[in-house]
Amino acid sequence: MTATEYVVLVDKDDNDLGTAEKLYAHQHNLLHRAFSVFIFRNKPKRELLLQQRALDKYHSPGLWTNTCCSHPRQGESVILAAQRRLEEELGFTVPLTHVGQFIYNAHFPNGLSEHELDHILIGEFAPSLTIHPNPEEVNATRWITIEALQEEMAAHPEHFTPWLAGALKIL
Repeated sequence: MTATEYVVLVDKDDNDLGTAEKLYAHQHNLLHRAFSVFIFRNKPKRELLLQQRALDKYHSPGLWTNTCCSHPRQGESVILAAQRRLEEELGFTVPLTHVGQFIYNAHFPNGLSEHELDHILIGEFAPSLTIHPNPEEVNATRWITIEALQEEMAAHPEHFTPWLAGALKIL
């Protein structure tokens, strides 16, 4: 994180409680608003675009996760924030649909935590699009079916972010 970033603090019902500096929120386990995007292609096979987080991320570096995830800014809708981050991280954007939300709380070896009310969004990848990963955010990408992903997660949960399993339950 180079510039100071802020997250929107919320209660369990997603009511806005103000903002906190992102690192502070992660140091103090504060519940904040987030989103997880799942981009699919190839109906009916339904492959999901996964990203491997950049190796120098301050938590969960190198772990595989959903297509894109982040936090909306104060006053920014979840969908517009997700489209902004898709463009910033992967170089494309698509229409997104909100399909649910859940709260999770994960603690990391470096003392940080993610305590998030996570909005789950889905979209379809058009054949005309191309992926241009931002190396500051994304180490690698790959397509996988949900079934194959669930098998990998069962065999090697340590290769995946802690929020991915909860988000998949919403799908």
